[in-house]
Amino acid sequence: MNQHSNQIIYVVWLSIVASLGGFLFGYDTAVISGTVDQVSSQFNLSDITKGWYVGCALVGSIAGVIIAGSLSDKFGRKIVLLLSAVLFSVSGIGCMIAADEVQLVIARILGGIGIGVASVVSPLYIAEVSVPSFRGRLVSMYQLAITIGFLAAYLTNFGLLQYSEKLLAIGATGGLHGKIFGTEAWRAMLGMEALPAVLFFMALFLIPESPRWLVVNRKEEKATSIMNKIYGEQEAGVQINNVKNLVASEIKSDWHMLLQPGFRMALFIGVALAMLGQLMGVNAVLYYGPTIFKESGLSSGDSLFYQVLVGLVNMLTTVLALIIIDKVGRKKLVYWGVSGMIIALIIIGIYFAFGTGLGLSHIFLLVFFLFYIFCCAISICAVIFVLLSEMYPVKVRGAAMSIASLSLWIGTYLIGQLTPVMLTKLTPAGTFWLFALMCLPYILIVWKLLPETTGKSLEEIEEMWIQKGKKKVKN
Repeated sequence: MNQHSNQIIYVVWLSIVASLGGFLFGYDTAVISGTVDQVSSQFNLSDITKGWYVGCALVGSIAGVIIAGSLSDKFGRKIVLLLSAVLFSVSGIGCMIAADEVQLVIARILGGIGIGVASVVSPLYIAEVSVPSFRGRLVSMYQLAITIGFLAAYLTNFGLLQYSEKLLAIGATGGLHGKIFGTEAWRAMLGMEALPAVLFFMALFLIPESPRWLVVNRKEEKATSIMNKIYGEQEAGVQINNVKNLVASEIKSDWHMLLQPGFRMALFIGVALAMLGQLMGVNAVLYYGPTIFKESGLSSGDSLFYQVLVGLVNMLTTVLALIIIDKVGRKKLVYWGVSGMIIALIIIGIYFAFGTGLGLSHIFLLVFFLFYIFCCAISICAVIFVLLSEMYPVKVRGAAMSIASLSLWIGTYLIGQLTPVMLTKLTPAGTFWLFALMCLPYILIVWKLLPETTGKSLEEIEEMWIQKGKKKVKN
C-alpha cells in the first residue's frame, strides 16, 4: 500500500470517529418520533406540552451551539467532542430511569446540549483534517452518520414496539424488565442511546487534535506530525505555512472579525440557510412522521414501519450525495433538490386536502413522502454542514459555526414546538403548503449570494471572502 493510500485511510478514520457525534445527533433527534404518543398518553400531555417534550432537547441544542464554538476555539476540538459524548451517555441513562416528566425533560435537555456541541464541532473537526479534493465527501460523512442514526432510531423504535407487544400479550410485564421493555417501552427506546455514546467516548481517545487548531495555538510540532500523516511531509509544510500566513494577516482574533464586510456576508448566508433549512419541513417529518401517518388513517405499527422506510431512503440518498457532492458542486445539488422538495410538499398537501375525494391511497402518500426525503437528503441536508464548516476564518471558525448553528437550532426548535399546533390549526395540508413556500427564499439566497466552494482549500475560501470584502469597501 503506497503513502497516498495510507494518507486517505488515515483521514477517513479520523472522519469516521468524529462522525459518531453525528450518529448520536441523528439517534437522539429521531428516537423521539416513536415515543411521542406513548409519553403523551402516560403523562396526559396537551399539544403545547407535547411540543415541549419534543422541543426541550432543542433548547438544549441551542445552549450547546452557543458554548461549543468558543470552547472548541479555546480548548480544542477533541476535548469538546469528549464533553458531547459524556452528555449523550448521561442523557440516555437519565431518560431510561426518569421517575416523572420533569426528570425526563432534564435528561432530554442534556442530550440536546450534546447534539448542539456535536453539530458544531464534529463537522468542524472533519473539515480541518480533510484535503480539498475530498472535503465535501468527508464532511458529508457526518450527515450520513446523522441519517444512519435516524434509521437506527426508527428500527429500534419499531423493533422495541414489536417486543413490547409480545411482552404485553403474554403478560410478562412485571419487574424492571417488564416496565422498561413492556409497559413503558419508550424508556428502552430513549435509553439505547447510551450504548453508542460510550463507544464514541472511547474512540475519541484514538484520534489527535485538529492540526489547524494546533497551528493557531502555536503547537506547531504536534501539528506537523499530524499534517505529515494527512498530506505527506512536503505538502504538510505548505499547508502549515498557509495557515500561519492567514493567521498573521488577521488583525483581529475574536468574533468581531465576522463583522468585517466579506465575512459579514458569509455569516449572513450561513445563518439564513441554516434557519430556512429547518422551516422547510424536514424535521417535522422526522419528529412527527408516525403522528402524520396516523392522521392519514394508519395504525401505530404501520406508521412506525413507514417511518423506517423514510429513514432508509434518507440514509441511502445521503450515500449518493456523499459520492457526488465534490463532482456536481454544492449549488447544483441545492437547485435540483429544493425544486423537488417544493413539488413533493405541494402534492402531499393536496393529498391531505383532497385525498379522500380523489381516491388516493396511503401508498400515494408514502411515495411522495419518500420523494420529499430524497430531494431533501440530496441537497440541503448534505450541503449545510459542509458549507458551515468551510466558510469562515480559521481563528474564529468555531465561534462562527456556533452562530450559524444557533440559527439552525432555533429553526428546529420552532418546528418541533409548533408542528403539533400547525397540524391542528392549519390542518396537515396547510402545514405542508407553508413548508413549500419557505423553500423559495432558500433557493434565491443560494442562487444570488452563495459562491461555489467545491474544490477550494479552506485557506482559498477564506481568501475569497477577504477579497469580496475589499471589493465591497472600494465600491
